Parts: sequence; structure tokens; C-alpha cells
Amino acid sequence: MKQFLRAFCYTLAFLLCSLKGITAEDWPAFRGPLGNGIAQETHVPLKWSASENILWKVPLPAPGNSSPIVSNGRVFLTCAENEGRKRSLYCFDRKDGKQLWVRTVNYEKVMPTHKTNNYCGSTPVANGKRVVAWHSSAGLYCYDFDGNEIWHRDLGEFDHMWGYGVSPVLHEGKIILHCGPGKRVFMTAIELESGKTIWETDEPVENDGQRNNSRKYMGSWSTPVIARVNDRPLAICSMSLRVNAYDPDTGKIVWSCYGLRGQKGDLAYTSPVLADQICVAMGGFNGPAIGFRMQGTGDITESARLWQKEPNPQRISTGVFTAGHIFMANAGPNIVQCINPATGDIVWQERPGGAACWGSMVLANGHLYVTDQQGTTHVFQPNPERFEQVAQNKLGERSNSTPAFSDGQIFLRTFQHLYCIGN
Repeated sequence: MKQFLRAFCYTLAFLLCSLKGITAEDWPAFRGPLGNGIAQETHVPLKWSASENILWKVPLPAPGNSSPIVSNGRVFLTCAENEGRKRSLYCFDRKDGKQLWVRTVNYEKVMPTHKTNNYCGSTPVANGKRVVAWHSSAGLYCYDFDGNEIWHRDLGEFDHMWGYGVSPVLHEGKIILHCGPGKRVFMTAIELESGKTIWETDEPVENDGQRNNSRKYMGSWSTPVIARVNDRPLAICSMSLRVNAYDPDTGKIVWSCYGLRGQKGDLAYTSPVLADQICVAMGGFNGPAIGFRMQGTGDITESARLWQKEPNPQRISTGVFTAGHIFMANAGPNIVQCINPATGDIVWQERPGGAACWGSMVLANGHLYVTDQQGTTHVFQPNPERFEQVAQNKLGERSNSTPAFSDGQIFLRTFQHLYCIGN
């Protein structure tokens, strides 16, 4: 019991430190303030449609897979046009959707990508004063909230047949960014105020970074999660073969757990899900899922891995840990699952009656929300015993994005519009 209370106090202190400088209604990064898909909102809509509970909507110039963020009264979103030759960060007023400014980076070289992944797969991150957007090969850009460029960085060329999709995260004045996929993959920390590199840690890559030595697909599009584990902050990220935990101050890899190499290749699309002291990571393209205890140093595969299961559904959407279980929505077959993180066992799985899910799940006001590729947001209870659907909210426009929850409102990107939803 003492150990549990000590861990709880450490976690509470970390959360309070992490939220310092962020107002209660902000959703400043991919998957929220803590990157775990959990919102603090208690009064958000359960039901809406294309004509019901829509406070405003604004047209977007092109489809994209990135998600909106909300910070200090602004909504930020990336868009790309002309085969990625124009990569832009848009800023909207959250009150009425008025476009306040747009900043465009011109990049003349057309980089390869998959037809389902436009050139704006990366969600921006903000702290109320600064906003950062990663445009992959086109660079990393930092602006103030009036749209003035503070600095930009060329971090290299990232050439992969499926494009890019990792989002930057903030931790104690540092941008933590997983740079890849491609011939060179690395994790880096960059000073927010100056744009200077604090550290870089390379991740080994086989062959050309697109196919491994067995000519099977490889790559990771996993956004790191910042968490406090055993009284120390860690940046935890799924790479193509393993999950790494980095010291955010030095870039040193504290521990690694292997097990993501699959029968179809070495792929990771989702962020790790932390379930108390257990980390669960999902491989892509029907690849393995693993669960392990976050303890020890170095290669902890043998000592800490609890389970590995393969094959699995296609997993692009990241799940949420709540009520002692992980809830997942999959990209094919189109099923929602409840998973025991200690064993990897499927407690239940159901078809909610919609399309595949690429957008990640969010917990808000005691309900789970996930938007499928047809723009329908499924709302259900986090019930470990059975699937308990509450609503299906149809907008009738395609979407691959994750909704942002802020001050009683939901901000949702479709291929055609940015929506603000509220009661």
C-alpha cells in the first residue's frame, strides 16, 4: 500500500508540473496535455450531427491526417497543398473560427508518400506563447501566437514511401521529436526558445529504412509519450523493432524492450499506452503487440516482457487506458476492443457499425470518443465487461484525425472542414 501511495504522489506531482503554464481548457498537443488521450473536460457534447450542435465550421484547402490543437484561445492545424510543395500552419480564433493567419513553407521537391497520407500528417504543439510545426523534410518551425517566425531548423531529408506522421511534444522547455522514418531515424531534443539542438540519439536502421534486410516493410510513425516512471521522467516511443525510454535531459536510452518485428515487417504506427507500471505497444500491419513492466536498464526484454501476441488487427489509432483496461479502435477489421494490459488478452471485442479508425481515442466526461474514416464519432462507455455504445455522430465527411477537447467544446478535422462542436 505504501508503494502504491508513493507512486500515486509521484504521478500527481508530475501531472501538476506538466500542466504548469497550460490553462485548464487547453488541448495543446496530439492526444492532449499529457499525450495519453485523456481530457479533463466534464461537460462536452455526447451527440451531434452535420446540423446539430455545430458552433462553427471553416473550410480547409486540402485533406490531411493531422489533428487540431487548442492553446490560449487559438486553434492550430497543419495543411498541405500541391503535392507537399506548400506546407502550412493555420491559426484560427477559437470563438468563431476566423482565420487569424497562415504561414506557408515552400518545398519544391515532391517527396514520396502513401496515397492515404497527405503531406501534413504531423500535429503541431503549443504552450500558450509559442507554436511548433514539423513539416518533415521541409523543416521544423517555431512561431509566436501572432504568426511571427521565431526560428526554423532543417533536420534532414526523410524519404519513405509511406510519408511521415510523427508529432512533436513539449517537456520542460524542450521539443522532443521522433525524426523519421527514412534512411536515418533519431530522437532529438531541441530548445523551444532558441531552436538549438540539446541532444540527438540515433536509432539503428536496416537497409534503406523502408524495407529491412529481409525486404519486408519497416518504419515507425509513433509519437513519443512523456511520463514519470519510477520517480524519473522518460520519453517513451515505439520504434520499428523495440520500445525505447529516453532520458529527456540527455537523450540516453534508459531501457529498451524488443518484440515489434512482425511477419509482414517491422512497423509501428501507434504511441505506447502506459497502464500503471506496464507499457503496451502495438505493431503495425497486423504485427505483434507486447506488454512489459517498465523497470530495469538496458535491454529489458527477457526480464520485463510479460507477453507478445501476433497476429492482430491493423492498428493505427492509439488506445486509452482507463478502468484497468486498454480500449482500442482498429483500422481493419473495424472492431473496438477491450484488452487486459497485464496479459494481452482480449476481454471483449465488438463491431460498432462504422468504418475503420485512424484517429486516436479520447476519454472525456466518463466516455470514450473515436472518429472513424467516414467522419462518424463513436461514443461509448469505458466498460470492461461489455461494449456499451452511447452515440454515433455522423458528419458525412471523411476523417483520419483525433478530436481535441477544450472548455466544453470539441474540435474535429475532416477532409473538408474544421468543426467546433458544442452544446
